Formats: sequence, C-alpha cells, structure tokens
Amino acid sequence: MSTFASALIAWHRRHGRRGLPWQATRDPYRVWLSEVMLQQTQVSAVIPYYERFLRRFPDVWSLASASEEDVLELWAGLGYYARGRNLHAAARIIAGKGFPSTAAAIAELPGVGRSTAAAIAAFAFGERAAILDGNVKRVLSRCFAADGGEKELWQLAERLLPRRGIEIYTQALMDLGATVCTRRSPQCNRCPVQKNCIARKQDRVAELPTPRPRKPLPQKRVTWLVLRRGGEVLLEKRPAPGIWGGLWSFPEAPAKHLESYCRSTLGCELQSMKELEALEHGFTHFRLLIRPLLCEVAGKAQRAESAGRLWLDLADAAGAALPTPVKKLLGRLSA
Repeated sequence: MSTFASALIAWHRRHGRRGLPWQATRDPYRVWLSEVMLQQTQVSAVIPYYERFLRRFPDVWSLASASEEDVLELWAGLGYYARGRNLHAAARIIAGKGFPSTAAAIAELPGVGRSTAAAIAAFAFGERAAILDGNVKRVLSRCFAADGGEKELWQLAERLLPRRGIEIYTQALMDLGATVCTRRSPQCNRCPVQKNCIARKQDRVAELPTPRPRKPLPQKRVTWLVLRRGGEVLLEKRPAPGIWGGLWSFPEAPAKHLESYCRSTLGCELQSMKELEALEHGFTHFRLLIRPLLCEVAGKAQRAESAGRLWLDLADAAGAALPTPVKKLLGRLSA
C-alpha cells in the first residue's frame, strides 16, 4: 500500500466523518441515492432530503413505481433537478434488470458519471475503482502538484488505489477534501499527508488546483404572472428537458401586452395588476432575473385550466413540486 493511502486510512480511523445516514451500509440503493444527492451539494443540505426519500421510497421498487411528479416534489429545493429525473429513470431500469455491480455498468445508468459510479461500486461492492470529484481533484492537485489536467489526475487517482481497504480509503479521500484540504483556508496542520504535500513545500496551496478563468454569467429576464383568483393561484407544469423540467411554476409571459396575453392565451380577465419585488436565482451557467406580477383575476377563467395548468389553493400549491423562487413567492402571498 502506498504511503499516501496508508496515511489517509489511518487518519480516517481517528478523524473521519461519522454518523452520516448513508454510512455503514452496503445496500447499493442507499449508496446510489446518497452519491447522486451529494453531487455538487453539501452534506448538511443532503441529509434531510436523503432521510425523507428513504421514508417515502425505502427501496428501488417503490421509487420506480412512483410518478415523476412525486419524486420531484420530494426533490424540490435540492437543486439540479435533472438529477431527480435521472434518478427516477435509473430506478425503473434497476427495478427491471437488477442493480449493476461494477463501476463500468453503474456508469451506464442515467445521471451517473465515472466518479460517482466508482464511489457506488467501492462502497456497495468493494470494487477497487478510482474517484475524482471536486474535493479529490483538489487534494491530488495540491499533494502531488498535479496540474496537467483531468487525464493526469485520473491516472494519478488510479495509481494511488490501495489493494485493500478501498471503502475506507475512498471515504477518507472525500473527507479530507471536504473538511481539511478545503478550497479556502485549508487546515494544512491537520492534514495526514502534509509532510509530503508538494504544494505546501512550494508555498503553492492557494494557487492549486489552477482555477479556470471565470466568465461573467449571462442574465436571462423573465416575467411571471402570479394569477390569483380568490384563494387560488394558477400554476403550470414546466416542460422537460429544460430548467425545472417537470416542476410547477407560474406562467411566463411576454414583457409587453400582458392583458391581451392573459385574455387570449389563458382566458383570464384581469381586475388589477401589481408588480412584486423582483427575484434573482442562480444557475450554473446563467442568472435568472424574475419580474413577478400579481394579477387579480375576475371570474372562473376555466380555460386557463388546460393541459399542464391548474388552479390550486395556496396551501395545496405550497405542497406541490416547486422551484425555490416559486416557493418564495407563495410564501409572500400567504404571509
């Protein structure tokens, strides 16, 4: 076993994270669920979602038999909603064919990449497979001054794999990046490999891994019609694929001619219209600037409730599968 691997395993036995709800199991369903949820999401945010999912869907068959809307309702607020849709699609594959038991086969499931598949295979089946998530990239880049790109890091990650103890080693690597070798303010004095860390010796910890140049995020502006009729609001289901695909949101409208749009498209006669406080929501590749308009609707406006649209009481609407900005707006209306 390499000095690097043995040092990490010894460190983890004393200082690794304990008591996480997906630890101490080899159930591939639970391991897979946790690894998908942990993609680009902090542990503290994942724990309550993970526990709610297991209460509602205790096994892959209950998840596979659920509707996509039920799955997305539980996923709402966790972000990166394609993960929830892919999770549901993969569950249906697994329910029919069984859970794949190798990293290569797991990587063929919807929404599972090479590193996630390796983590699942290591924790559930003890496969000797290398992971390379963001935390691991940072650890390897600093310790070995590996700055030649992803191909070099994959080769390094595979070369460092121990012959035994793969589960502890994999968890140790994740924990080290998440709790010690952090992006900002790394605690090098607590690191089990500090004596061999090239970045520390060369005073390059702050510059490794080399950050990719960031371009300013483009902005997209939308107008939302918060159509209210008594104690009800009109929601429409967003198409998939696309942002928030499968979730319920307020109807989007053109920036101009709003009254005629409401009348011709939604069959709604407006009594009044008031601009609410704007919202801003960040995505990976752009920022969404939302202009919400509170529109009081006269009459029943039954034509608005066509395919993909529903009038819902505020309390019922709050319990639907909603993007975070929609939840915020509903909260304002209920206050």
